[in-house]
Amino acid sequence: MNSPYGSILVVEDVPNIRDLLEVTLSFKGYPVRTAVNGQDALKKIAEERPALIISDIMMPIMDGFGLAQRIRSDPELKGIPLILISATYVSPDDKKFARRLGAVRFLEKPVDTDEFLLTVAEILTQGPPELPEPIADIEFYRGYKDRLEHKLRQKNRQIARTEGLLRKLREEQKPAFQKMLEEELVQRTAIQQELDHLYRILDEHQGNGP
Repeated sequence: MNSPYGSILVVEDVPNIRDLLEVTLSFKGYPVRTAVNGQDALKKIAEERPALIISDIMMPIMDGFGLAQRIRSDPELKGIPLILISATYVSPDDKKFARRLGAVRFLEKPVDTDEFLLTVAEILTQGPPELPEPIADIEFYRGYKDRLEHKLRQKNRQIARTEGLLRKLREEQKPAFQKMLEEELVQRTAIQQELDHLYRILDEHQGNGP
């Protein structure tokens, strides 16, 4: 389907959420392409420049923050408007960091369909976005490290609460919370792995001097 604006690139690693966003946009007549992480998104962008990128933040390989930094640091791509969405990075500091990276809007999951479609339509019709100057990679790594450390502390507190609750629940009540705990542990592992990766990068930068 043709569009006066071009295609919309949806970047999301969770299949059912990715499919929902794609169907929602396609139903309104927007041509949609999808990617499963930031690295995949960069390949799709190289093949066809999108009119708008809608990206989740927490994804494997390259997440939404990393994708935003890569786009805004590239003179040929920095003008593409970017919406970041997340169920995890929703604190005021998270949103401030997203805006500093050049996200034109930030939406929390679960995404409200009407708000989502209004936001997309507004961005596509308002012309080129006013964007902050790209930040240096080292500033990005430090800011991202702070966000991840904060999320790891939050996740550890959440896991401790869930584990404490499991010890007090009746057996028939435990399965749902056990599943919740398993999901929280997976999320904590993902955060820790990304943090470890950032620590290595920052150590290399320090080793090379300012």
